[in-house]
Amino acid sequence: TTFQHAHFLFVIERVSRQFVWSFLHAHPFANSEQVSQRFVRVSPDDVFVPELPTRAAHAFKTTIAAQHGGYRRLVELLSPVAEAELLKRFPNWRRHPKRLARQTERKAQEVARAVLPVATHTGLYHTVSCLTLFRYWRACQQFDVPTETRRVVEAMIAAALRHDPDLAGVLEEPLPLEVTPEFALFSEFHGAATQSRAFREEFDRDLGGLTSRLIGASGNNVEKVAGAVRAVFGLPRARVSAEEAVRLALDPSVNRLLGEDLNLSTLSKLGRCLHHAHYTFAKKLSHAADSQDQRHRMTPAARPLLAAVVDDRPDVVVPRLISHAGAAAREVFDEAIGRAWEGAAEVRSAGGSAEAAAYLLPNALAIRFVESSDLLNLHHKHKLRLCYNAQEEIWQACLDEALQIRAVEPEIGRWLLPPCSVRQLAGRKPFCPEGERFCGIAVWRLQPADYRRII
Repeated sequence: TTFQHAHFLFVIERVSRQFVWSFLHAHPFANSEQVSQRFVRVSPDDVFVPELPTRAAHAFKTTIAAQHGGYRRLVELLSPVAEAELLKRFPNWRRHPKRLARQTERKAQEVARAVLPVATHTGLYHTVSCLTLFRYWRACQQFDVPTETRRVVEAMIAAALRHDPDLAGVLEEPLPLEVTPEFALFSEFHGAATQSRAFREEFDRDLGGLTSRLIGASGNNVEKVAGAVRAVFGLPRARVSAEEAVRLALDPSVNRLLGEDLNLSTLSKLGRCLHHAHYTFAKKLSHAADSQDQRHRMTPAARPLLAAVVDDRPDVVVPRLISHAGAAAREVFDEAIGRAWEGAAEVRSAGGSAEAAAYLLPNALAIRFVESSDLLNLHHKHKLRLCYNAQEEIWQACLDEALQIRAVEPEIGRWLLPPCSVRQLAGRKPFCPEGERFCGIAVWRLQPADYRRII
C-alpha cells in the first residue's frame, strides 16, 4: 500500500476510444477527464490507424471515409428532427435562432456519432497511483487491444521512470497475451466455431425488451438497510419499523445530505447504511453509451471480450432519435453500419489482424454485460443519470432499474429519483441544478413511470 500514496497525472492524446473503453476505464482505480465526443464535430483525421499491410491499410482508410460520410449525412437528416424536439421543450427559442441552431447541431452530432468508428481519437487527463501503474504494465498485453495498450503504457512507464528511475526495480515484465486466462478460455470455447450469435440471442431474450434487467437483489435488502440504521442509532425493532428506517436513510426531507451537490454519503453514518443492499443487472448499451457508463467506477461490470461476441453480422443499438427521424435517416444509419462490418472483413482478408479490424466497429456496437452495485452508489448514479440531460441510453437503463426495484422493493425504489426531485424533497432551490442547461421539463412533478424522452 505504500505505492498508493504516490500518484502520476498523465496527459494522453491521440489514443483510440476502443483502448480507453477496453483498458483505462475498465477498472475503478483511476480518475480521468476525457474530451467529450457528444457535442463536437469529429474530423476524419481524428482516427487511430493501426499498423497494417498496404491493401489492408487502404481498406481501413476507405471504410473510415465511408463512416464519416454517413456521420455528416446523419447530422443533416437529424437536425430538423432534433430542432422540432427542442422546440417542444423550449418554444421561446424561436426568438433565439443562434441558441436554437447551436443546440440543434449538438444534439444531432451526439446521435450521429453512433456510426463513427471506435478508432476515433480521444484525449484525457488520467491520474493513477504508482501501484496501479505497476499493474498497468503487468497486464498491458491482454484483450482487446494489446498492441495499442502496450504502446501507451510503455510511454507512461517511460515518463514515470524519467521522474523516478528507482521504480524500475519493482516493475514486473508484461504477461504475454497467450498466458492470460481469457486467451486460454477463448481458444477453448471459440476455437472451432464462435458461440456469439447464440449468446446474443439468449441474452436479448432474457432482457425482454429492456435496456437493463434486474437479475439479482441480495435477500432482505430492506431489512439489511433497516438493521444498519438501527445499529447507527442504537434502536430496537420495536422502536422503528423496517420501512421507517429505510425512509430515514433515503428520504431527502430527512437525510438532507442527499440533496448536497457533493456526494457526502460515504462520509455520513446514516448514508453508509446504504452499502448493505446490493443489486445486479443484465444490460445492453452501445459502445458509446457504455463508455460513459464506465465512468461510474463504483458500479463495476463484467464486460465482454469483443472477439468472443462480434461476428460477421452487424449488431448495434439504434439510437432513439434515428428511429424517430424516419426512413431516410435509418437508411443512412444502416448503410454506414453495414459498411463498418464489410470494411472489417476486408481488412482481415487483406492480411490485417482481427485486433486491427475491430477498430472499424461503430460506436453503436451493442455491448452486453452484467453490472452490480450497492445501494449507496446506485442511488448516486441514478441521481445523476435520471436527469433528462443524461445520455439517453444510460437514462433509459437507470429508469428500467429504478422501476424494477420500485416493483420488488417499493420501500427503497420510491427514493431512486433524478436530481431535481431529490433537491425538491431536500428543500434545495433551485430544484434543477443544471442552471442554463435546464432540460425544459419540470421532471420533479412527474412520476418515474411517466418519464418520456426522444432527445
